[in-house]
Amino acid sequence: MITPFINLPLEVMNKSTPEAPQTQKRFSNSSDSLRNIAQDMLDYAKRQGASAASAEVSEGFGQAVTVRQGEVETIEYNRDKGLGITVYLGQKRGNASTSDFSPQAIRDTVDAALSIARYTALDDCSGLPDEDALAREFPDLDLYHPWDLPVEKAILLAQECERTALDADARIQNSEGATVNVHEAQFVFANSLGFVGGYPTSRHSISCSVIAEQDDAMERDYWYSVARSPTDLQSAVDVGRIAAERTVRRLGAKQIETMQVPVLFDSSVASSLLGHFVNAASGGSLYRKSSFLLDGLDQPVFSSHVNITDVPDIPRGLASGCFDEEGVKTQRRNIVENGVLRGYFLGSYSARKLGLKTTGNAGGNHNLILQPSGSGGLDRAGLLKTMNRGLLVTELLGQGVNTITGDYSRGVAGFWVEHGEIQYPVHEVTIAGNLKDMYRNIVAAGTDVLVQGSRQCGSILLEGMTVAGN
Repeated sequence: MITPFINLPLEVMNKSTPEAPQTQKRFSNSSDSLRNIAQDMLDYAKRQGASAASAEVSEGFGQAVTVRQGEVETIEYNRDKGLGITVYLGQKRGNASTSDFSPQAIRDTVDAALSIARYTALDDCSGLPDEDALAREFPDLDLYHPWDLPVEKAILLAQECERTALDADARIQNSEGATVNVHEAQFVFANSLGFVGGYPTSRHSISCSVIAEQDDAMERDYWYSVARSPTDLQSAVDVGRIAAERTVRRLGAKQIETMQVPVLFDSSVASSLLGHFVNAASGGSLYRKSSFLLDGLDQPVFSSHVNITDVPDIPRGLASGCFDEEGVKTQRRNIVENGVLRGYFLGSYSARKLGLKTTGNAGGNHNLILQPSGSGGLDRAGLLKTMNRGLLVTELLGQGVNTITGDYSRGVAGFWVEHGEIQYPVHEVTIAGNLKDMYRNIVAAGTDVLVQGSRQCGSILLEGMTVAGN
């Protein structure tokens, strides 16, 4: 495992956190080099008159292999690097970035940021975070797992994934391909308050999308697995099998009548409801007054059994980190307790605009987890039984969500349910409601928690929505 850089003088850091051999071999620059570049930027900015500054330096590389119908369609390899500097002239702010790490380019980038700052308006909320909010401890969250995957082996994995899907059912005759992706990166963030921090990360995935045909009708679906470590990924066979199952079950889809019925959001799409909540509870939306959650703090927003936590320190978590994009210490927080909104998602700037304190969420939520309802909890099958009759949603279409009013209207595909059992697939359906009502009408959150991103939850059952069909 890699120990993250810690906030100590450089000579101490070099003694206490020797760079891991696998990091040295896989990146073009050492962590020391990135730290030196960041410090050079800050020092030059100060000499040029900046009252404060922050800098980030990063590099990464990735490999993506896609096969289609058994043949290699694309092989992509990328290696990126970049640095950015934010400078302050009192309460004036300027920012500039470049991908050139040469000393002259660094100076030119800082000069550009200073020039921008001189022409910007004063902003009394602008500036670095308060020094006492910065992270001072840097636990190893196990976020870096190199995947030594030669292109030849990546091709074989992708072919195995797609072949599993194509062989699963005779009605699957076409494919949009299977992809195996490897990505690794490292970064350093520093500011003129003395903060220095950074670490390497990884993110790998396997995905597959296939097309099934029956009675001149075609349906498409997909599946994917993503993780920090390749050992945590679902196997290529499992990804292909699930993609096939999801695709075939959509054949024979029908329309349904317009009605008001309970709706169950499958765990694969339910996290979108958390996404709308995060957007509405984020500082930018709040201080711009473009949120339906204005003045919602300490008010009931969800059903009384809903509990949502923001957890930044999950080992190998897809959104874990010991500090946010400003270097502010992250912390576990109960965002929603028994339906009551207890916290927003704030960076330093938005917190000042609202007269509050930063929550360590510059850059957004961390691992946001909706706890399953009840002591025992129900999986998706149990939630179907609870719903009895209604609509199971497995795909969302369109972007008909207004975070100012909470109005919600989206096209969906899924399944009609009677007596707690799936009856047949449905399509060309729209569901509509208002997020304020939808959140308060959550009947239960399932135990079938799916981890495919930063927002994690099981299936979510809503009491009732307008379902528009024929």
